[in-house]
Amino acid sequence: MAATEARNTPWSEGDVGDQVGRVAVVTGANTGIGYHTAAVLAYRGAHVVLAVRNLDKGNAALSRIVAAGGHGARKVDVTLQALDLSSLDSVRYAADALRAAYPRIDLLINNAGVMWTPKQLTADGFEMQFGTNHLGHFALTGLLLDRMLGVGGSRVVTVSSLGHRLRAAIHFDDLQWERRYDRVGAYGQSKLANLLFTYELQRRLAARPEAKTIAVAAHPGGSNTELTRHLPAIVRPAAVVLGPVLFQTAAMGALPTLRAATDPTVEGGQYYGPRGFAEQRGHPKLVRSSAQSHDEKLQRRLWAVSEELTGVRFPV
Repeated sequence: MAATEARNTPWSEGDVGDQVGRVAVVTGANTGIGYHTAAVLAYRGAHVVLAVRNLDKGNAALSRIVAAGGHGARKVDVTLQALDLSSLDSVRYAADALRAAYPRIDLLINNAGVMWTPKQLTADGFEMQFGTNHLGHFALTGLLLDRMLGVGGSRVVTVSSLGHRLRAAIHFDDLQWERRYDRVGAYGQSKLANLLFTYELQRRLAARPEAKTIAVAAHPGGSNTELTRHLPAIVRPAAVVLGPVLFQTAAMGALPTLRAATDPTVEGGQYYGPRGFAEQRGHPKLVRSSAQSHDEKLQRRLWAVSEELTGVRFPV
């Protein structure tokens, strides 16, 4: 059961506690929400792994984080890991490298994603949004989870979206959108899948008393990031005009993820998003996801299909 909000002041970056000694893996950390999430964790003392597809952009992000944090007495500890979530071979390679480097992982932040892409397939033949946003993270989590289960306070944080309500359903009869592609519907399916995965993972973790890991979800509201680069041409002019009203900064958009990852009051299975009107912007608070996302039968069915498609079995 989700706890109610009891704070009189909004939760902010300053509420992120000391992260010294913690290892955090952040996917898609070279830009946007992921970059700001990784930067704050690094500045609070965590060893942060930027798990990114584009190594040039990843190195640039690493340099910016180190340069901005270099004025303090504490050394900023950031490394880079190649990870292309649209390739299960890349996911397995990255997981092997991370397992070899880190006997323990405190935070896995499944942040990377694509939105409203033209019809594309991943290296494994999955629809790009479903394959990247859900299946890639599902596989990565399953391959790393045994490095987390015994770590007190460890968390799997998966970033969903308000889009999980928009024309969203899990199309089991056509998961890869082979019959008729709808980029908005495909994005909604992938973001709904993020939540179904989080809630099913939390139920499995809770059923294993010795597991010290919890699964949590977050969404950034409307945030000004590169994720909007595939907006249909017809709506781009409106986005330019209304952007300052509808979209908050990426730094603000990262706050729900940071709260889900670091707030000591967070419980497994909770979902955090902006507190403002329609959850579009503002400081983070507990929010509710759609009724569909809490359908346990749907969660279990998606889990089984995801295991089959990725070939990854979880240790819970």
